[in-house]
Amino acid sequence: MPRGLIALLALVLLGALPQAGAAQDRRASHCIAIADAAPEMQYLHKASWQEPVAEYSVRIHYIAHASFLIQTRGGLDVVTDYTGFIGNTDLIPDVVTMNHAHDTHWTANPDPAIGHVLQGWGEEFGAGIDHHVDLGEMLVRNVSTDIRSQFGGREDNGNSIFVFEAEGLCIGHLGHLHHEPNEAQYAALGRLDVVMVPVDGGYTMARTNMINVLDRLKSRVIIPMHWFSGLALENFIEEIREDVIVERLGVPSLEISLATLPDRPTVMVLDPEWLTDPR
Repeated sequence: MPRGLIALLALVLLGALPQAGAAQDRRASHCIAIADAAPEMQYLHKASWQEPVAEYSVRIHYIAHASFLIQTRGGLDVVTDYTGFIGNTDLIPDVVTMNHAHDTHWTANPDPAIGHVLQGWGEEFGAGIDHHVDLGEMLVRNVSTDIRSQFGGREDNGNSIFVFEAEGLCIGHLGHLHHEPNEAQYAALGRLDVVMVPVDGGYTMARTNMINVLDRLKSRVIIPMHWFSGLALENFIEEIREDVIVERLGVPSLEISLATLPDRPTVMVLDPEWLTDPR
C-alpha cells in the first residue's frame, strides 16, 4: 500500500476515536447513585458569592442560622429557610424555601419579586405539601416531616426536608427536623451527597438521633447549621468525630462537584456571613 495512503488512513482512524479531554455530558442526578470520588479534593473556598460558579460545580454559602445561598453556574440563586433578610444586598433569589417551626425559618411577607416561594407546610393543618419544581439547571423537591407544635403537641407534615438536584449532586437541607425519618421518608429522600444538618442538640432533636440520621444518609459532605453557639457546634463535632473527617474551612462558602466529593463522610464547618454587595 502506498505510504501516503497509509498516512491518510491513520488520520481517519484517529479522527474516529474519542479524544482525551473532550467535553462530557453533564451527569444527571438521581439522588441514589454514588458519585466517583477524585483522588484529591480541590475546594474553591475563597470564591465570592458574586463571582461565577466553576464548571460542573455548585456553590453553597452559609448566610446565618439555617439559611444558605445555593448557586449554580447558570446563575440560579436559591435561599433556604428564608426569613426575609439575607444581608445588605439587592439580590432577589430565584427560589426560597421556608419551614414554619419558628419565625427564624420563614417569613409571612416574602419579596413578591421572588419567582418561587416554597413553603414546607400545607395550607391545611397536617396536610403537608409536595413540591417538584424543575428549573432546568436545578430540580427542587421536598419530603414532608412532622414537627412539635407550640404547646407540646405534634403537627403532621408541618415541615419539609428540601432536596436540590444540580450538576449531578443531591443537596439536602434537613430544616427544623424533629424526628428520625421513617422508611418511606428515607426512600423519598434517596442518597444525599451534601446535607445541611441542625446540630443544636435539643431545639430540633438530640444529637445522638441526628447522628443516626447522618449515618443512614451516608452523605459525603455534612455542613452544620442551627448551632446558636460555639459550644453546641463543638459538642456535635466531639460526638461525631470518630466516624468522620472534620474540616474547619474558616470561610462562609464552598464550591463542590461530583469530582471533588470526599471519599468518606466529612464535616465541613462554614462560618456564617450575611450577603453584602460590593461598595
